[in-house]
Amino acid sequence: MRILTQQGIAFTPHDYDTTITDGETIAKMLGEDPMCVFKTLVTVGNNNEHYVFVIPVCSTLDLKKAATAAGVKSIQMIKQKELLPLTGYIHGGCSPVGMKKPFPTFVEECATLCETMFCSAGKVGFQIQLAPDDLVSLVGASYADLV
Repeated sequence: MRILTQQGIAFTPHDYDTTITDGETIAKMLGEDPMCVFKTLVTVGNNNEHYVFVIPVCSTLDLKKAATAAGVKSIQMIKQKELLPLTGYIHGGCSPVGMKKPFPTFVEECATLCETMFCSAGKVGFQIQLAPDDLVSLVGASYADLV
């Protein structure tokens, strides 16, 4: 949220019960369409480079489509224990904004159908709501067919 404020990007913060870890349940608690509430997934390509994918909480990342978007032969999810040292975020609180270093980032193209989208604010129990184009611009992401 600090980064969004510094960059002058309009957003609305939301909080929820930290014992809830299921994205679809979080979407229901926020009273939002699960297609407009997103999770952040970190992967590694066959080239040993890392890639970030932002997809709806009710969807599953298609690894073939993800590899195509990233321009690599194959992609796999990183191990959960690698998330914190790599990104600075823990599982359930990973945000595409403010990672330790920038990674190529891709946002599921259905986000363009949402007036605003939700994603983690970088801590379990907190979400940010913002315009999809603002997120894409801020993190240098691209829209892609990922699910």
